[in-house]
Amino acid sequence: MEGTVVAVVVVALLLLLVLKSGMRVVNQVERGVVFRWGKALPNHRQPGVTFLIPFADRMRKVNVQIVTMPVPTQEGITRDNVSVKVDAVVYFRVTDPVRAAIEVQDYVFAVGQVAQSSLRSIIGKSDLDDLLSDRERLHEGLALMIDSPAAGWGIHIDRVEIKDVQLPESLKRSMSRQAEAERERRARVITADGEFQAAQQLANASRIMSDTPEAMQLRLLQTVVEVAAEKNSTLVMPFPVELLRYFDRAVQKIDADLNPDAPRSPGSPRPPQQTPAPAPESDGRP
Repeated sequence: MEGTVVAVVVVALLLLLVLKSGMRVVNQVERGVVFRWGKALPNHRQPGVTFLIPFADRMRKVNVQIVTMPVPTQEGITRDNVSVKVDAVVYFRVTDPVRAAIEVQDYVFAVGQVAQSSLRSIIGKSDLDDLLSDRERLHEGLALMIDSPAAGWGIHIDRVEIKDVQLPESLKRSMSRQAEAERERRARVITADGEFQAAQQLANASRIMSDTPEAMQLRLLQTVVEVAAEKNSTLVMPFPVELLRYFDRAVQKIDADLNPDAPRSPGSPRPPQQTPAPAPESDGRP
């Protein structure tokens, strides 16, 4: 009887040891790929506690989180013959753990190599202006080029971004001079446009003032007020313009009376014409 009890206890212990050796825990961020006698099972194990057949099953855990992988700086020549250095970053994750564990030996290393070759290819196909300004289109092209082989490995490329574009120092100086010249050109155009508009407004104002002389007087008084507001030591003695015109007309009239044969300026008054005296009548005597 005692021998039977001992045998039962030993068998129970052996079963517990077998169950413990076959029990595995899969984390939430992982999926388990089971190889039974060296052959991968078609379905992967979900997170939680899972049991394996001792001495027959082996499980490989595959992380399904998004992997952020920086792409080393790649040097290349753009389509417009400019030497640049470009680095990028790739975001990808495993969508099929079985294929990621079977189809490729190290999927992280494989994605990195594909990203480097794709980045060099994009550099050779793009212009410098595209690398500097049209990056969204380049990001889409890079993601498509990397995702084509990675899809067969059970990997999905979420996003690819170009981080930095390093230019030669000589090219930086040339671009700086070009930008400075462009800004100077815009400044000159804006200044010339302002002068043109100011000249137009001054011409309109001069026509209005020529039609109404009183406007000139009002403008003169306004200028005097503006000068006086500065509180400086300048003394301004306004002189009526109409009085000057009166003196001008008087002088022209006096000159015309004294020199009737002298050429007159347009607008000057004509001198009064003298009527010749009548000749004496003859009485017929010698």
